[in-house]
Amino acid sequence: MTKHILYLAHDLADAAIRRRVLMLKKGGASVTVAGFQRAENLLAGDPEVRSIPLGKTADARFMQRIGAVVSAAFSLKSKVESVPKPDVIIARNVEMLALAGRASRLFGGDVPIVYECLDIHRLLLDEGLKGKLLRAAEGYFGARAQLLVTSSPAFVENYFHTRSSLNLPTLLVENKVLDLSDQRPLVPQPRPPRNGKPWRIGWFGAIRCRKSLSILADFARRMDGRVEIVLRGRPAYGEFTDFDRRVQALPFVEFHGAYRNPEDLVSIYSDVQFAWAIDFFEEGLNSNWLLPNRLYEGSLHGAIPIALKSTETGRFLDRRGIGLTLDEARPDELVRLFEAMTPKRYDELFAPLSATDRSLWVAGPEDCRVLVTRLTALEPKSAIGSVHDVVPAVGAER
Repeated sequence: MTKHILYLAHDLADAAIRRRVLMLKKGGASVTVAGFQRAENLLAGDPEVRSIPLGKTADARFMQRIGAVVSAAFSLKSKVESVPKPDVIIARNVEMLALAGRASRLFGGDVPIVYECLDIHRLLLDEGLKGKLLRAAEGYFGARAQLLVTSSPAFVENYFHTRSSLNLPTLLVENKVLDLSDQRPLVPQPRPPRNGKPWRIGWFGAIRCRKSLSILADFARRMDGRVEIVLRGRPAYGEFTDFDRRVQALPFVEFHGAYRNPEDLVSIYSDVQFAWAIDFFEEGLNSNWLLPNRLYEGSLHGAIPIALKSTETGRFLDRRGIGLTLDEARPDELVRLFEAMTPKRYDELFAPLSATDRSLWVAGPEDCRVLVTRLTALEPKSAIGSVHDVVPAVGAER
């Protein structure tokens, strides 16, 4: 019998939400998604997935999001009354965790809850009253959860084991590229610039880091056409002042807007030689701990990742002897590296990257089946005692 999953999504415009839904479907589950909208619903065109809008929220407006959650709690019964009883409820982020218990009770109170947390919000790490209140809320609403799904071991080590009051079994599901084809993709080929063309660095995905934009813009200006910066994805407009106009005025910097994931990954990454995998959005905290989508996307498609040594991403790369890892991300450091970049040096960097096993970067159909099996094996809440084991990771090295 097909298992049914209710996914409570914080943002129906988030490509990671769509990717997770695709994983669940490929793993054999039917999926209903109830969530908030900040932009276009990326699941709207999928006839196999029912999407239930819960209201609108906005980036960087946390109090507005709290109000939206409270409003959704009152209307949730009417929103889900025609939804079949799910076998499990997944709550993405703290605000959806606040709705998960209410949703479970509407279906009889015994539906298992999974907390999916792929970023540690800055307010969860605040040492003042706001942070304490939010961590208390996470602990309160997460008391009924039976499993934590997260994407980086550093989140567990630096937050869930040290600051969070939750004590849940943990399933590590990395931000790997979703490949549902059951076929081996073509091995990426080296692509040094030809005929005096510049090196190209791609910064793709969630464009939210003002410091990265400043560093890359200054670096590109200093290189005077020998390096170009290519931006693609969804900018967090609340983090920038007049992003579109500013980027358009920058020399040797291009912005090409949103792309489809995973459909467009081959074309956009084959257009660059390097991938920017540095993030200062929450410097010293979440940005140090995450393993971002662009790490997996770029590496799979032969774009050499650039990361900081001191971060989880940098350590991930250094352990495997791949990529470029920097002591500091400064324009002059990048100038030094790229003034010495030759086709031979590029080939030396490309060779170990292209030799890595693709399973390091890709989640395939079997990973999807393993994930759904693990999620839907959770027992009804009334039958659960106390568990504190760590669940083996999907696709992780253990």
